[in-house]
Amino acid sequence: MNGKNRFQPTLGQLRAFSAAYRLRKLSAAADSLNITQSAVSVSIKQLEEGLGVRLFDRTTRSLHITPAAQDAIVLADRILRDVDALRNNQLELVDLHRGRISMAVTPTLAEILLPQVIQTFRLQHPGVKVVIEDCAPDQFLPRILSQQVDFGIGTPENHAGTEIEKETLMRDQLSAIVPKTHPLAQRKALHWRDLEGHPISTMRHGYGVRHMIEMTAAKEGVKLQVANEVAFLSTALWMASCNMGVAVMPAAYVKFARDPELVALPLNSPKVTRDISIVTPAGRSLSHAARVFINVLKAGTA
Repeated sequence: MNGKNRFQPTLGQLRAFSAAYRLRKLSAAADSLNITQSAVSVSIKQLEEGLGVRLFDRTTRSLHITPAAQDAIVLADRILRDVDALRNNQLELVDLHRGRISMAVTPTLAEILLPQVIQTFRLQHPGVKVVIEDCAPDQFLPRILSQQVDFGIGTPENHAGTEIEKETLMRDQLSAIVPKTHPLAQRKALHWRDLEGHPISTMRHGYGVRHMIEMTAAKEGVKLQVANEVAFLSTALWMASCNMGVAVMPAAYVKFARDPELVALPLNSPKVTRDISIVTPAGRSLSHAARVFINVLKAGTA
């Protein structure tokens, strides 16, 4: 393979050629590119030597294009347009003039964490589309691991492998949620034993905090009277407001739900905490738009 077959034109050479082709003068091409006339001349000469063709017939005053130049300009301008489009595309993404973010989150978490955050983000970056993939708890990790979404907001308690990375968004204590009229509502805090004899609303087996609740109750020798098993904590909340059962969940759900008729009583002896995290597939970089959104989310939950 000879040297010409291995020749790769530089962008500088292509820009010099394109400017000279359009303006027909080296001085005018140099001015348009904000470089010296000798730099334009050298670039065109290198391009001609590399391609093995003459692109211009030179006179003292102007340049005359050759048939080879007429063929080459079509490809050269196409390459330069594509490069400029790539640069402009990346600048738009970095400046958040456009883009797309997708996230997995359970309906309850979405309801209590996202409305104000999304409003704030969209006011700041109206060109970025925000897609919410609301899902049941058992579909949370699969959507992240299959990369159907950029990231998730949730609590993958039962996943300790290396397939995901977690960043704690907020930490909260398991609490008993009851209406103000409930007999336990006058207490400032509860022990797990205080739940005995009261109907409990909690997650179904395999969902959310159910495993944590059962493990803690068993360790403390507390027999829970599970009256209602739900798939979403939002269901347990309205059941609690209807006196259908004490809802055991992180207190943040009540704080963000802002239901004036419900109170959250921290469960102690022992204190059990749960992290709500930003979850991403291990080793995967987030887009600039996603990182900015997460910063707005952190500020909104601080």
